[in-house]
Amino acid sequence: MNGLLTLLGIESWKPLLTALVLPPLPFFLLLLIGARLILPRRGLGWLVILLSLAGLWLSACVGMGQVLVQFALKPPAALSAAAVADLKAAVKGKEPVAIVVLGGGAEPLAPEYGISNLAPASLARLRYGLWLSRETGAPVAFSGGVGWAQSTDGKPEAEVAARIASREFGQPLKWQEDRSRDTRENAGHTVQLLKRDGITRIVLVTDGWHMPRAQKMFEQAAGGSVKVDPAPMGLAQHTTRPALDWIPSPAGYQKVHNAVRELLALLVRA
Repeated sequence: MNGLLTLLGIESWKPLLTALVLPPLPFFLLLLIGARLILPRRGLGWLVILLSLAGLWLSACVGMGQVLVQFALKPPAALSAAAVADLKAAVKGKEPVAIVVLGGGAEPLAPEYGISNLAPASLARLRYGLWLSRETGAPVAFSGGVGWAQSTDGKPEAEVAARIASREFGQPLKWQEDRSRDTRENAGHTVQLLKRDGITRIVLVTDGWHMPRAQKMFEQAAGGSVKVDPAPMGLAQHTTRPALDWIPSPAGYQKVHNAVRELLALLVRA
């Protein structure tokens, strides 16, 4: 799919095309089709309308998002204490290891700070990557430029992350990859950057729902010369009553949106 968009010269259309195929827009279209079908075929029209309403409802439920993530995306488990200890031992044994944090969005200007800032998802990833670095001693790389959906006058995300890591966490980044615009470019540019410094093992940090595709992209970019260990985060379950997981909510919409987006990206190999 990426190759086709590049061939047509419309790579920058990716965010728009994605938005058009993700919920709730397809269900709105089905509602219109169902309404039109009521006139010549009343039963079929109402069936389409009811299916559309069910789709709209489920596309904003935390429970549906959890089902999609757990059973369709199947993210790897979080690193255990034993796995972190093994990683620490590998670093002490002089194995060339790098922790790679993938960007999750940036704010060109956060008025409360008066400067650019990381989006909440990106900041959470950075925090976990820096925590892993403190626990293991492995240096950190951050990968993120100006995404396709961002304004072109924004600062590269890696630059923003480097400032926050140094000033607010007291842990400077060792590498900044600031040219990538999507996950595929994250992988290609970052692997190339780390290979030059002799890195043979990457500990990849991103959200659990994003990890299956991100890990696949990095393994393809590495071509077997660099080991990729997944270190997913954001896997905590909601603590609300189970019944509330099936009531539409903003959190539910975001969870389903992320899961469906990843499934589509895996399907079209984007």
